[in-house]
Amino acid sequence: MTDAVKYVGLDVHKETIAVAVADGQRGGEVRFIGTVANEDDAVRKLVKRLTGPGVTLNVCYEAGPCGYGLHRLLTKLGQDCIVIAPSMMPRRPGDHVKTDRRDAMTLARLLRAGELTAIWVPDEAHEAVRDLIRARRNAQDDAIGAKQTVRSFLLRHDRRFDGKAAWTKMYWRWLSEQRFDFPHQQLAFEEMQKRVLEAQARVGRLEAALAEAVDAWCFAPLVRNLQVLRGIRLVSAATLVAEVGDLTRFDNPKQLMAYLGLVPTEHSSGARTKRGRITRAGNAQARTMLIEAGWSYRLPAREERRYRERVIDLPEDIQAIGWKAQVRLSQRYRRLAATGKPQPKVTTAIARELVGYAWDIARRVSPAVAG
Repeated sequence: MTDAVKYVGLDVHKETIAVAVADGQRGGEVRFIGTVANEDDAVRKLVKRLTGPGVTLNVCYEAGPCGYGLHRLLTKLGQDCIVIAPSMMPRRPGDHVKTDRRDAMTLARLLRAGELTAIWVPDEAHEAVRDLIRARRNAQDDAIGAKQTVRSFLLRHDRRFDGKAAWTKMYWRWLSEQRFDFPHQQLAFEEMQKRVLEAQARVGRLEAALAEAVDAWCFAPLVRNLQVLRGIRLVSAATLVAEVGDLTRFDNPKQLMAYLGLVPTEHSSGARTKRGRITRAGNAQARTMLIEAGWSYRLPAREERRYRERVIDLPEDIQAIGWKAQVRLSQRYRRLAATGKPQPKVTTAIARELVGYAWDIARRVSPAVAG
């Protein structure tokens, strides 16, 4: 006799978890079990209550702010659990009633029907690196905002820098020479400058910690080899790997492009084909990093001294991929720009192709990572 299967849908919140169970057979009953506390002991009691001789559980819940702790707990308890992407959740257009009970029952029913898309769940070490990268990104955003505050203040008081670039040594010297009529106004300006320095120092500390963390990471070889691509340095490579995981879990680069939201939307019917802007699905952090890297290909292909020093220890076949990417993407950038396409669209197209080269590098490096 085969084991009976119960499909369990969990609607997870900070304090509570709504639980629903669907029987294994198609069209079977979907029951709302109730609400339990979002605590480890309560979850263990729930699993003990639902399981029994000859009974196995398939559990799912939506990804959210509570993270992956529940997934790891259920996995340790020997239960099959998936975390699903809320954006891929099938929804009825005419359904305008939303409650925890209905959400849990819907999850259980769709899990039984096989209509849910599971996301990749990182392990705890991988998530720690991801948290560090996101903290660095937040600090970088704070630094950019602090700089903009200073420049807006100066523009409001008609103070204009005559140099070529802001935030250079000359610019900081010019800032130190600025004087305002009122002491409290001067204090406000000094505090704005101090905020910039503090944000930059925080970025520096987090980048140093990231370099140390990557050295001890199982994906360190992949991060190191991805830096052969122009525009991708330590932070960019670590961001891509931390947000996506092992790139070779995708069967081909087109799947990875779609995962990162770099493919165009499409609404075609009959003989009409209509494509629009990129989908922007998937991970925004990795997509933003790739588009930022794409800007570097507006310049002709060349290997400057700092680049050669960075890649000198990498295998020859990896270096060949980096040079091939430079030549092709630089030429493609110029061709697309010559047709009059806006620069953001050109850069996005370059970023999409850059994903293919990153996948090819991961395909060659991943065996070393697994070992």
